[in-house]
Amino acid sequence: MTRGVSACILGVEEGISPMLTLHAFANMFPGGVGETKDMRVQWALEEMGLPYEVRAWDYLGGELERPEFAELSPFRQLPALEHDGLVLSESAAILIHLAESSGRLTPPDPHGREHVRQWCFAAMATVAPTLSMTAMYDAGFLGADGKAREFLTGLARRWLGGVEQRLQGREWLTGEDFTVADLCLAGVLREARDNELMDDFPAVRSLHDRAHARPAWRRTLDLTAERMGVDRAALG
Repeated sequence: MTRGVSACILGVEEGISPMLTLHAFANMFPGGVGETKDMRVQWALEEMGLPYEVRAWDYLGGELERPEFAELSPFRQLPALEHDGLVLSESAAILIHLAESSGRLTPPDPHGREHVRQWCFAAMATVAPTLSMTAMYDAGFLGADGKAREFLTGLARRWLGGVEQRLQGREWLTGEDFTVADLCLAGVLREARDNELMDDFPAVRSLHDRAHARPAWRRTLDLTAERMGVDRAALG
């Protein structure tokens, strides 16, 4: 499956490799549909207009346990990306690589680019674990101890409060322009889209909503539904 054919000439002219391969899920158990991190990478590729192809792996059929997949991803996880002989896993690392190698969805100045890195790391290392654990608790995977939910809520409010403060006076995390840091954080915030955690943080909720209203995200939903053979509504 090849995307971005019309962008191929642009990519070659700007010194970008004419093809990237995104390794993504071909299927997923019902509760995981619409939650996989390969969607973030495909979203970035759609935003950037880069030429790419998708290699879809049969997760439910056990393809991720094959030896050849372990060469792509040491933890046998998706997504992975191949680009000019480079193989990368971990979604935030891939997003940063795509931004820096293409010059798209990243600021032109060195300090701005470092802030993009900072907020990608913050999204994945600080915000994401708490939101994921909260979602797991709400789904019944962590028992029924209300004190655990209270503890997770307190942590989430601390992290989201920090993001809220960062967004004061800013359209996006690093300024007026949407970057991979905003994309990364918006992807993480999807974990909280159906609970109360963003209710007291209007700037955080606004970032989430505005990011997911972008045309490239809507295309990503369509492409993911097609790749997985599911109804688009199943992606949430």
